[in-house]
Amino acid sequence: MKTEIRNRPAFANLLVEMQPGDRFVAEAGAMASMSSGVTLSTRWNGGFLNAVLRRIFAGETLFMNEYLAETAGHVVLTQPLPGDMIEMPLRGNTMYLQPGAFIAAEPGIQLGVSWAGIKSLISGEGLFRLKVSGQGRVWFGAYGAIFSREIQGELIVDSGHLVAYEPTVGIRPGLAGGIFSSFFGGEGVVIRVSGQGRIYMQSRSFNGLAAWVNSHL
Repeated sequence: MKTEIRNRPAFANLLVEMQPGDRFVAEAGAMASMSSGVTLSTRWNGGFLNAVLRRIFAGETLFMNEYLAETAGHVVLTQPLPGDMIEMPLRGNTMYLQPGAFIAAEPGIQLGVSWAGIKSLISGEGLFRLKVSGQGRVWFGAYGAIFSREIQGELIVDSGHLVAYEPTVGIRPGLAGGIFSSFFGGEGVVIRVSGQGRIYMQSRSFNGLAAWVNSHL
């Protein structure tokens, strides 16, 4: 199964070229087009209970679509917001994704919900996060361009810009500067990322977009 992420970073879409017998799963509603030789089946996202938990706590859909190639064909996947996509191979390791970032995965990937903690909630990232693990490739997306950073110590990330991170990385809320500078400078509460591992960030923030739109209404 060959894949290509096209039209990066503003309007990324995932082209999946499939041979007979190839299969993968994707978030419900992500398909833009597909060949007639590819069949689509819809199932609960990891079973009824897990699907409900992921819907309530991780912002994912209740259902997952599985694509199976009966003949050679292709599928094109997109995401709701304009932005980038990343292909990330997993080799038995685990990554945490922020709600709404997941797009697709190969059959060897397990999806679950993980408790992120009160610190994550205060940071504006929610109480829960999506846990992806196993063997295979995962594709996730974000609003704006995606860029990564290796953490060795501590890094300050503005709220709403963190997309994915390894379990060896911890997050906690903090202020960008003093109380006056943080709130009147427009930064407010930020995320202090610490530990050793890789994180992925998005160049745009949906909260920033919402604030800009509200200011012009």
